[in-house]
Amino acid sequence: MRRSGIVSILAFLFLCGNLFAQTHVSVPVDHSIYYLLNQAEVRGLCIPLPAVKPYTRGRIVEAIDEILASEPRRFGSLTDAERAILAEAREEFTKGEKGLDLKNGMYRFDVEGKKGGYFSGDVGVSLESLNSAAYRTEYGKAFFGTDIWGTVSLKGDVGENFSFNVDFSGGFLMAERKILGEFDTYPSNWEYVLPDKYEDHRVNTYSQPLAYFPFSYQKKWDGFMFPLGKVSAGNMISWPDGFSMGTGMMAEMAGSAFDDMLLVRAGRIRREWGAMAPGSSLVLNAAARPFVGVEMIFNPAPWISFSSLTGGLEFYNGEGIKEPALSFQNAFSIQQLELNYKNYVHVDFGSTAIWPKRLEFGYLFPLIDNFLFQNFIGDFDNMAVFINIKGQYPGLGSLWFSFFVDEMEVSSLSKAFEKDRHMFAFQFGLQGVIPWLPFASFTLSYTKVEPYNYTHSKVLTPWYSDNLMETAYVNNGVSMGYYLPPNSDEIKLRFDIRPWLRTAGYFQYQLIRHGADYGSHQVDGSSLVSEHPIYIKNFLNDGAYQWMHIIKIGGEQKFSSFPITVYGEAGIAYSYFTDISDAEYARYNPPSSLGSLPPAGGNYLKSTAFILTIGFRIFK
Repeated sequence: MRRSGIVSILAFLFLCGNLFAQTHVSVPVDHSIYYLLNQAEVRGLCIPLPAVKPYTRGRIVEAIDEILASEPRRFGSLTDAERAILAEAREEFTKGEKGLDLKNGMYRFDVEGKKGGYFSGDVGVSLESLNSAAYRTEYGKAFFGTDIWGTVSLKGDVGENFSFNVDFSGGFLMAERKILGEFDTYPSNWEYVLPDKYEDHRVNTYSQPLAYFPFSYQKKWDGFMFPLGKVSAGNMISWPDGFSMGTGMMAEMAGSAFDDMLLVRAGRIRREWGAMAPGSSLVLNAAARPFVGVEMIFNPAPWISFSSLTGGLEFYNGEGIKEPALSFQNAFSIQQLELNYKNYVHVDFGSTAIWPKRLEFGYLFPLIDNFLFQNFIGDFDNMAVFINIKGQYPGLGSLWFSFFVDEMEVSSLSKAFEKDRHMFAFQFGLQGVIPWLPFASFTLSYTKVEPYNYTHSKVLTPWYSDNLMETAYVNNGVSMGYYLPPNSDEIKLRFDIRPWLRTAGYFQYQLIRHGADYGSHQVDGSSLVSEHPIYIKNFLNDGAYQWMHIIKIGGEQKFSSFPITVYGEAGIAYSYFTDISDAEYARYNPPSSLGSLPPAGGNYLKSTAFILTIGFRIFK
C-alpha cells in the first residue's frame, strides 16, 4: 500500500468517526478483534485496556482509532498490511446507512424524537454451522458432531448514552459422549451434622464430546433441549448425545455517563475478567456459561479501573428441571481493581463470592469487599481472592503470573502442595511479538489447578429450610474459572498469524494432565462435584492420571464478495494413563464408604483421535 493509500484510510476513518454513531452494545468475547487489540497493547500502540471483557463496540472503535494514529516506534510499529486489517475491522463496528443491507443481513432504521432525541437500531439474522469428525482408536470407529445455529437479533441506540441488544437463537446439535465410570463425591465415609445428608454419592463420569478436540466444545443451548421430533415436556434432555434441538438467548442493556468514564450494563452475556491473554483467565473465563448480571466499570484514567458484577447463576438440568434446582440457588459477585504503569506494568486483584440467593445488601454494594463481608454475616458462602501481575516491554512481549485462591490454611502454608485443604490455581505465561509478520505472536503458558479448586462442600443455610445448597464455583454445570477440571495442569504453546487481509491461522500444542475421576484408582478432588478435602495430595503419584497430547492447526478465511467466513482445524489428540500400585494407592486414599469400584472396561484406556473440524458463519 502506497503512502497515499494510508492517507486515504485515515481520512476515511476520520469521516466515519463523525458520521457513524457509536454504541454501547458489547462485542462477544470470542471475537477475533480481541486478539488484534491484545497485540496492539503488547506493542504499546494504545493505552492499557481494561482486563474486563467484553468491550463495547464504541470502545473498540476508539481503541482502533488510537492504534492507527499511533506514532512509529522502535519496536512494534504497524505495517501497511496491519493497518489495512485494522481499517477493515473498524468498519464492522461502525454504523452504515439505514435501510436494507443484504451484505450484512440486516435492516437499519432511525427514528427522531419530538425533543431532539433519536432512536436508531437494526434487525439482523445470522447462521453458524460447526461440524466435527473424529476417528478414535479406543472404539475403532468414527464419531460425528454438529452445531447449527440461526440467530435473530435486535440492537439499537437510544440517544447517545444508552444501547440495547437481544439475540434469540435456535439450533440443531449433536455431541455424543460415553460414560466412563462413576466418581465418589466424598472419598471416604463422612459424617457431619446431618449424617443422612453428608454422605458419599456416586455420579457418572462422562468423556469429553467424542467428535471434538478435548476441552474445546462449548455448549450454546440454554436450560434444556429435545430429541429431534420429540418436543414435549416429558422429553426434555440435558445433553445432545443424539441429534437434538435447542434454543438460546442473550440480552443486554448498557449506558455510559461522565464522558464515558462509567459504564453500567445489565444482561445475560459471556464475560472474561482478569485474562492476561485471551482465554487465559482463572477467575471468570471466556469458556464459562453466561448469566444475568449487573456490572459497573469505572475507568477514569488509563492507570486505574474498578469493576463490579453481581448476578444470578443457573443450575444444570442434569436430573430434570426441578430436582437439581432445589439445591442450586446461587448468586455470584466479583470485584476487580486494576492499576497500570504506562504500558510496562499491569496489576489487578479482587475477590469473588458464590452465595445462596437472598437479599444480601453487602454483596450487592460494589464498594464493600466480598471476601471481608462474609466475616460480618457468617460462614455460609464460597469465597475466593485473585491477583494478576503482568510486565511487558512494548514491542517485544510480556510476562505474567496469575493466582486464584479458593481456600487455604494459613497454619500450613508450607505444605500447600501436600494438603488437600489448599485449593488454588496459578498460571505463568509468556507472550512474544514476532516481527516482520502481520500480527504474529507466540504464547507459552503453564497452568495448574489444584485438587478441589472451584469445588465446595454443600452448605446448610437457614433461609432454605433443611436443603443443603451446592456452592461450587460453577454455572450451569461448567466451571466459571479455567476450563480444566480440578487436579489438572497444562502446558500450552500457541502461534498466531494474520498473513493476509482476511486470513488468520494458528498452531497449538497442549500437554494436559488430569487425575482420574472414575475407576478403582480415582483421585479425590479431581471433579467439580468433589466435596470435602481431608487427605494429602501428591500430583501424578497418588492415583491414576490421564496424559493428553493435543496438536492442531487451524485458521479462518473471510470473503469480500460474500458475507461468509469459513474456518476449521485439524489435528491429533493422544491420551494414555499412568497408575500406581494398590498398596501405594491405599496410602493416599482410605477405602470409600461404598467400597472400591472397578473402572469401565477393566482398565484405563489409551486413545488416539484424528480430528477434523469445519465450520462457516454467514452474516456474523
